Amino acid sequence: MTDNRPSHISEDEWALRVKLAHCYHLINFFGWTETIFNHISARLPQIEGEYLVNPFGLNYTEITPANLLKVDVDGHKLDESSYDGNPAGFALHGAIHAARDDIHCVIHTHTNEISAVAMKQSGFTHDSFYGAQLYNRVGYHAFEGITLFDDEKSRMLASLGEKHILVLRNHGIAVGEFDIERTFFLLWTVQRAAEIQVTAGALGGEDVLLDTSISQKCADLTQMLIKDSGFAIKFFTAMVRKMEAEKGPCW
Repeated sequence: MTDNRPSHISEDEWALRVKLAHCYHLINFFGWTETIFNHISARLPQIEGEYLVNPFGLNYTEITPANLLKVDVDGHKLDESSYDGNPAGFALHGAIHAARDDIHCVIHTHTNEISAVAMKQSGFTHDSFYGAQLYNRVGYHAFEGITLFDDEKSRMLASLGEKHILVLRNHGIAVGEFDIERTFFLLWTVQRAAEIQVTAGALGGEDVLLDTSISQKCADLTQMLIKDSGFAIKFFTAMVRKMEAEKGPCW
């Protein structure tokens, strides 16, 4: 999709912008937005320390490939724009992009279900089909207030460790993977796990618990499935088709 690409933007960067803009629209399509808040970022290909993020103040449905902001890991704009980024996102996204070479996309949400799980001392359980896929993949970070300050970066990174899911206690979640498609699929899995956990918690009776070996097997198989098979790309592009079939073209 290069028809509307400005001359100063490379084809690789434009392709990334198209995918990231679609990701924003998908988050809205699934009902996971928090009005103009929250953020999704994607690291620019073959460029150290630069990533794309949403212009603060726009609804997710107003985001296009062209109006995404290009910033460095400290949140400074690298291209002209009448918009600024959301400062609450720079500490989180900048820290992860600077420290984790295996994470090229980060999505932050706080849906009702995810925020409810983040409130619970036990966090995510791993006894549902989706919860099992998250086994040994979740880190937890204690709430320190709105994420604005550089001194929290090291503590967030320590909480995340080598994992790909960071539960922000009393707040929400951040997920990160090697590309936009894998990150979106991971978020979808986390959201489904949270929805089922909240629903099961509202029912009476005891849950059927899984042996941790089964949960680990599920997590390993899921990782194997999305690593090289193209599964996440198929899922992402199918969801874009579904969205555009129902809502029309995004831009």
